[in-house]
Amino acid sequence: MDKEKQGFFNEETIDEENNDQFEEEIVHINRVSKTVKGGKRMKFRVLMVVGNRQGVVGIGIGKSDQIPNGIRKAVNGAKREMIEFPIRKGTLPFDVIGRQGSAKVYLFPAVPGTGIIAGGSVRKILEKAGVTDVVAKIIGSHNAVNTARATINALEQLKDPVVVSKQRGVPMKQLFGL
Repeated sequence: MDKEKQGFFNEETIDEENNDQFEEEIVHINRVSKTVKGGKRMKFRVLMVVGNRQGVVGIGIGKSDQIPNGIRKAVNGAKREMIEFPIRKGTLPFDVIGRQGSAKVYLFPAVPGTGIIAGGSVRKILEKAGVTDVVAKIIGSHNAVNTARATINALEQLKDPVVVSKQRGVPMKQLFGL
């Protein structure tokens, strides 16, 4: 009986370790009120980012009457929509532009020691993704949801230069025009 319990707890601790490898952060909470016959109904929209600081990140939106329920829904959505991208020496392999609606996010690689020069939801996403040196610029709309989606769109476009050079049959120097 003790062995069965011990095995059960081991599986549980493995699941907890698996969940602990991802860090969660609230990007934005929006309170929405709807006027109805009896008065005003309040609801919340929560935008969350989940990442492991090793090139895996996701965003999720949760809507609910209460903030904790919205957070739980957003985290589940973010874990379902995870993306993976390459990180080279703490930065991105090349420049990239992400678009969502009228928001554009430009991401530029930076030399070590620069840090994350970005604002709004872009900074939080890049921190959770594990990028340490990058310069970002938001053009157009500064809406938190659209800039977050534009950032994810930009990160999805990144590919490992070594893999691309092998696929094309081109040396790395020629790939980068050196």
